[in-house]
Amino acid sequence: MKKLFIVANWKSYKTAQEATDWLSEMKKLSFPEDKEVIVCASFTSLPAMKTFIDTNNVSIKLGTEDVSPFGEGAYTGEISAEQAAEFVTHAIVGHSERRNNFAETDQVVAEKVEMAFKFNITPIFCVQGKDTPIPKGIEIVAYEPVFAIGTGHPDTPDDAEDVAKYIKANHEVKYVLYGGSVTADDVHGFTQMPSVDGVLVGGASLDPHKFTQIIQNA
Repeated sequence: MKKLFIVANWKSYKTAQEATDWLSEMKKLSFPEDKEVIVCASFTSLPAMKTFIDTNNVSIKLGTEDVSPFGEGAYTGEISAEQAAEFVTHAIVGHSERRNNFAETDQVVAEKVEMAFKFNITPIFCVQGKDTPIPKGIEIVAYEPVFAIGTGHPDTPDDAEDVAKYIKANHEVKYVLYGGSVTADDVHGFTQMPSVDGVLVGGASLDPHKFTQIIQNA
């Protein structure tokens, strides 16, 4: 049985209190060994979430939704990988919303990957299709077609399988996830595909009950 990654991307939602309330609902659950659950939250919530997870022995890993391409220094407003590494094991890098809204180039994204590696953070590297450059050393890729993000219109499992298979054949990537309007109803269609190793979940991950259903149905 293959390992599945179920990754939540909360984007700019949830206060620290709302985040720990969400975890309170999730702490009652135990997940199968073949499913790794990662929640990528805003940096403001990560300290409280890490404390809650460690105190209550919750089987969820933490990720950040972004990481700075710079190290420590005079970079006002940036969160360095060294700072993030106090709280997280993973980081989303290269999400299309960062590329579109903040004009992140392939070069900037590659620099972020380099900083994540330097401080032992595993990047979840987002690609929008087969042609997106993937830096060396990436282990987890998330295929997130722009037309499917937040629209309620996901890509097809067959298309996701085609992209995932291509990426694995042409890059040294171990896992490929699908992201874009994932729900409890459609998740199994993606995860049953041979080359798809999980999902990156946006809006549906904000509700602990919907997210639980996605985990169960994957």
